[in-house]
Amino acid sequence: MPFLMLKVFLSTVAGTLVSIVIGCLPAMHVYNVATLFIVFYAAVSKSVLGSDPYVMMPFMMGLVVGWAILNTVPTVFLGAPDESSMLMVFPTQKYLMQGRGYEATALTAVGALGGVICLLAASPFLPKIMPIARRVVGPNIFWILMLIIVYMVMSEFPKGGDHGDTRLARLLDAWKSLSAGILTLLLSGWLGFILIRKPITTEYAFSNIMPAFIGLFGVPWVIQNIISGTEVPKQYFPKSIDCNGFIIFRGVSAGFLGGFFAAFFPIVTGGIGGLLAGHATAQSDERSFIISQGTSKLVYYVGAFMLFFVPMAHITRGGLANMLQTMFVPRTMADYYMVIGAVAISGALAFVLLGVMSRATIWLITKIDYRYASIAALLFMVGIVFGITRFQGLLLMTVATGIGMIPIVLHSRRSNCMGVLLIPVALDMAGYGPAIAKFMGLI
Repeated sequence: MPFLMLKVFLSTVAGTLVSIVIGCLPAMHVYNVATLFIVFYAAVSKSVLGSDPYVMMPFMMGLVVGWAILNTVPTVFLGAPDESSMLMVFPTQKYLMQGRGYEATALTAVGALGGVICLLAASPFLPKIMPIARRVVGPNIFWILMLIIVYMVMSEFPKGGDHGDTRLARLLDAWKSLSAGILTLLLSGWLGFILIRKPITTEYAFSNIMPAFIGLFGVPWVIQNIISGTEVPKQYFPKSIDCNGFIIFRGVSAGFLGGFFAAFFPIVTGGIGGLLAGHATAQSDERSFIISQGTSKLVYYVGAFMLFFVPMAHITRGGLANMLQTMFVPRTMADYYMVIGAVAISGALAFVLLGVMSRATIWLITKIDYRYASIAALLFMVGIVFGITRFQGLLLMTVATGIGMIPIVLHSRRSNCMGVLLIPVALDMAGYGPAIAKFMGLI
């Protein structure tokens, strides 16, 4: 038993340390790297991956937890988020321009640590609740997805309507943001519908959607940083953050609900969970909002992987669980307790590492012109896409970037880009997907 515990501990620490690299680099998603580790482990072990789950599974959990926390670095300091942290960009960039970038990462870290604590507190109840929740929710997933889409559109109200000399001018002003939101939702949904029917690669499922995600969420902000010629002011390192218990509780509780909702429901991603968490906090306090986004992202990725280990529930949510389910099937409470321990160890370690990496990144961007850093981030994104999906991936990323620029130029919500997943899946669930695909000549 002591040897087994040591093996789990070392595997978890190793996964967390590897996440330092992938978490701090823009466009480096944990699922892409996890795929490589799975292939490598299967080749080295010369056996079924599940033959020694006490090495691979804690490593993967450490990788996911570490990435979910450390990926805050490119979001805050480079404005290069993934889809689950897109709502954090504006408030954290504001903090960065005020010389408070380190404080923004600290607030996110508080939210992430709160998410870890909430998951650990909820873990004893999940084996009893999740099987029941799955039976109740399963038949109604289509209606839930449709309500989310409607909510996303309606959440654009009210905006504008107070500029213009005539009623028509004020009406057009009010509809500018809403129209941009609807256009973004429809175009991203159309792109996703085509992508699902005509994948650019058949090797790994996540590789098909990765160029679209980078184009929709990562590249537009980096391009904006390059064009605007932003100069980052001197950053300060406060001894404490201006935040009380109520603000933390409000942010963590909202983020946990939004993140767990996304972790449980299929297709609903961390970006949608973050949107729900943001509206739950009413965005009246930026500190509470940033905390909620840190919580939501961690709970979405880590919670989805945790649900894979809940006995008798058989819930596979998120790319990592789907990749591993053919190789390993958790069967006992021992497997469940193993990953819960891994979450606690990795969460505590990654919380400390985020402060270290934030300080290192601040030192780096003070030595290098921010525009050059943004150009390097853009080139890195292009290199990642080309390395995995070649020229067809670059073409897809370019199209997605055009769609992702609409919210930036016309000031609508970037969460509408999540139509890339929501709309095609909703159409398929409604039974209209095959007919539309046939009309478009995709089948």
